[in-house]
Amino acid sequence: MHSQQVTTDLDVIIAGCGPTGAMLAAELRLHDVRVLVLEKATEPTSFVRVVGLHIRSLELMAMRGLLDRVLRHGRRRPAAGFFAAIPKPAPRNLDSAYAYLLGIPQPVVERLLAEHAIDLGAEVRRGCAVTGLEQDDAGVTVGLAGGERLRSRYLVGCDGGRSTVRKLLGVGFPGEPSRTETLMGEMEVGVPHEEIAARVTEIRETHRPFWLRPHGGGIYGVVVPAAGVGDRAEPPTLEDFRRQLRAVAGTDFGVHSPRWMSRFGDATRLAERYRVGRVLLAGDAAHIHPPIGGQGLNLGVQDAFNLGWKLAGQIRGWAPEPLLDTYQAERRPVAEDVLDNTRAQMALASAEPGAQAMRRLLTELMDFDEVNRHLIEKITAIGVRYDFGEGPDLLGRRLRDIDVAQGRLYGLLRRGRGLLLDRTGRLTAGGWSDRVDHLADPTADVDVPGLLLRPDGHVAWIGDDQRHLDDHLSRWFGRPR
Repeated sequence: MHSQQVTTDLDVIIAGCGPTGAMLAAELRLHDVRVLVLEKATEPTSFVRVVGLHIRSLELMAMRGLLDRVLRHGRRRPAAGFFAAIPKPAPRNLDSAYAYLLGIPQPVVERLLAEHAIDLGAEVRRGCAVTGLEQDDAGVTVGLAGGERLRSRYLVGCDGGRSTVRKLLGVGFPGEPSRTETLMGEMEVGVPHEEIAARVTEIRETHRPFWLRPHGGGIYGVVVPAAGVGDRAEPPTLEDFRRQLRAVAGTDFGVHSPRWMSRFGDATRLAERYRVGRVLLAGDAAHIHPPIGGQGLNLGVQDAFNLGWKLAGQIRGWAPEPLLDTYQAERRPVAEDVLDNTRAQMALASAEPGAQAMRRLLTELMDFDEVNRHLIEKITAIGVRYDFGEGPDLLGRRLRDIDVAQGRLYGLLRRGRGLLLDRTGRLTAGGWSDRVDHLADPTADVDVPGLLLRPDGHVAWIGDDQRHLDDHLSRWFGRPR
């Protein structure tokens, strides 16, 4: 990078304005961090792919006051049938006020989150590709394709599975390459729905993944195995879909007028490190896996929620020294678990006799509520528990949206601050009042005397001893003022 230095006044540059980058920008702006988001594409995503927001992501949207806005654009579906598409009903009494899946077009998610970040004061620049970076003890210099150079205190790569930031850092991305590929798209069909449904039911007894699902307005989502592993940079053609549908189903169902078409493989990779000095990775830049179970977008948004307040604390000067490193310590094991469960789901989707036998066995086991519940909580991320040390089972877990005197708990978390929930009337967070809110409410619907919530909604402390609370306030929120 030899072009003229451009003087900037930035705290964080984010590479990538997908859901992860936009959510991270918004989280940082809640703490008045100066943020610039650089997006390589000149225009937002054009193809209308429907994605699913799982329970934990819906909870995060509720925490930041975004849920009503998101719900207007989506369609609620039961929280069921996620694991390897095994058709089992939702477990009884899932521990969430938002126990459903929201099907929503991906461009809408990206637009709403980008608008949220911009409304909070983030700057988004499109058509800006990162081509180089240099870092030192004070910050990061970022080079752009046109020769411009920008300077910030931190850089976060949210630039997808082929992340330029990760490659420039030299961070390893070990795992397995794609061995199989699947075609996915949305298009119109030329035969009646009843005929499609009957043929799909028959085929799915031996071929997975394969489906044609109505999305309304005569549009069907189509998923069919590809003929082999190709160049993912080259989108498939309508003839590719017709050929593969005929090979698997004996008919192409008269598909025509595609809205979008893509291919995905079963590559599974995890970044060796999430942080190198002042540069961090999040979302698909840190992990990729097959889309089975619909966890990818959700995992990235949850990365952003975990990282945002920690990076903001580092920039604002109150974060304890180890806090930023807890991002990798907490989120990398979650990604490892997602990679493992998608590996298992892909194995169960195989048409091989052994895989089909395993699928039949798991289908039987999922009749037990405990098994079905465990798998649904895994896919939807409400079963995540961070390791905060010994303590009650609730420690390290997220707290559901409980009733409190002011209404609902999540409504009190919109500013991205910590929250001390005190049912005793004897606790205080006075020395941390610029970072932690205090709610004294003996009627709160939780069976503990007091608890400390981090800005991401995870329980950081449980008890009624002030000295013990002070230690944990210092652990997560630094020294008192």
